[in-house]
Amino acid sequence: MTSIQHTQAAGASARSGGGDATAAAPRLTLTGITKQYPGVLANDNVSLTVRPGEIHAVLGENGAGKSTLMKIIYGAVKPDAGELHFDGKPAHIRNPHEARELGIAMVFQHFSLFDTMSVAENVWLGLDKRIALSEVKRQINKVASAYGLSVDPERPVHTLGVGEMQRVEIIRALLARPRLLILDEPTSVLTPQAVEKLFVTLRQLAAEGCSILYISHKLHEIRALCTACTVMRGGRITGVCDPREESNASLSRMMIGAEPPALAHHERAPGEVMLRVEGLDLKRESPFGIDLSDIALEVRSGEVVGIAGVSGNGQRELLYALSGEDPRAQASSITLCGKPAGRLSPGKRRALGLHFVPEERLGRGAVPELSLAHNMLLTRNEAVSSFGWLRTNRLLQQAESIIERFKVKAPGPHAPARSLSGGNLQKYIMGREIDAQPRLLIVAQPTWGVDVGAAAQIRGEILALRDAGCAVLVVSEELDELFEICDRLHVIAKGHLSPSVPRREATVQQIGEWMSGLWHADVQSALGQKQESAHAAA
Repeated sequence: MTSIQHTQAAGASARSGGGDATAAAPRLTLTGITKQYPGVLANDNVSLTVRPGEIHAVLGENGAGKSTLMKIIYGAVKPDAGELHFDGKPAHIRNPHEARELGIAMVFQHFSLFDTMSVAENVWLGLDKRIALSEVKRQINKVASAYGLSVDPERPVHTLGVGEMQRVEIIRALLARPRLLILDEPTSVLTPQAVEKLFVTLRQLAAEGCSILYISHKLHEIRALCTACTVMRGGRITGVCDPREESNASLSRMMIGAEPPALAHHERAPGEVMLRVEGLDLKRESPFGIDLSDIALEVRSGEVVGIAGVSGNGQRELLYALSGEDPRAQASSITLCGKPAGRLSPGKRRALGLHFVPEERLGRGAVPELSLAHNMLLTRNEAVSSFGWLRTNRLLQQAESIIERFKVKAPGPHAPARSLSGGNLQKYIMGREIDAQPRLLIVAQPTWGVDVGAAAQIRGEILALRDAGCAVLVVSEELDELFEICDRLHVIAKGHLSPSVPRREATVQQIGEWMSGLWHADVQSALGQKQESAHAAA
């Protein structure tokens, strides 16, 4: 028996409870947990009980205190007051290592991976070091294959897309064979097929006695997966329910006090071409990247075009080429607002009217240590005078306006970006670029990790930009989102881009099949039908 198998057997034995008394006790009990940050009461006298084998949702809008509470359970944050019991016994968890020793694993919304290390080395950090790295690689491949979470153990983390990093975090947690598994927005950048496979895994873990704390803003997921739900608002518990007996509307009312407004998506004729990509061929820069092959794409003013696909199929490479971070393309292969732009820098593309929201919030979308106001300067220069002087008051007013307009929960424009919850930082970055009134907006994962109310607002703002004449390109793994806001859809697979299909003619099943690169038969069939219609008309 291998070392990992010994560890897994020990974990399975521990999950059995070791006796009737332990089995009867709740897996986790929190009593009076309180955590105060400067200007923010993140958790206010929170009490929570999770039983063995229970999949328990924690629901709340961005900034409600969910992630802080999970970090307290995992030992990453120390509470100011309150008690924690694990399997009926008092537990003082001082750090994540002690949490893992107890059998607690956590998948963070903001990934806790070392960029310069490989996937296998990152996973190895959370396991018994007596296990050989070669055995870790074998087990990663085994778990990845069993649960449809494809990932290469040898690949450096810095070459991964957000969706691929999410898979690594989930695999690392599963290999630990936890007794309590905490998942913070685990499906935010997973495809519907991967989500379904993950749910099968989680139900199996729960049947074996593992308890699961599940944070998600996707209400249909909570209703389909979870057996209990605790609702938080403003750092306090405001309700407990069985989500299987609730509707999306009732859960939304408990979470934000209202149902999100319905989007108004009006058909309209698009205008001039703002972005044209023709014959874009680009060799990968990394041995683990994807070659882009003969990419052809158009986005016109007054339309939203979506690109769906499984993470790691060329989205990263395409976005780098479009934003100017990778200026190796032929100048004529990318045209912005009628000008060849394949070799232009990001700044020169911005001067033509392009604004860009990357999928990585911290590190690319915002500098963690800088204030929200100073993060404005990454893409906006309205507060900089012609002589290079910074108009501080103007900068603060800009940041304050975005905080207010997009309902960002932050102490103010001086707050560092890293102090915001993931969803609130996403709202701020999206607001910064939307407020710039771009001619062309390219967005990756626009509503990653935001609550239902904020997601509805962001999508509404995107549609308002479209109606004002902006051209919008959205790259997302959230099919529901793409069907809600897009006029046309493409799919990217293995570095190839499918033809576009009007949203009203597309189906989720069709787009899901195209994600495997299976669009050629559909395209040939459609061409055949058009030719038959033309012959019949003649």
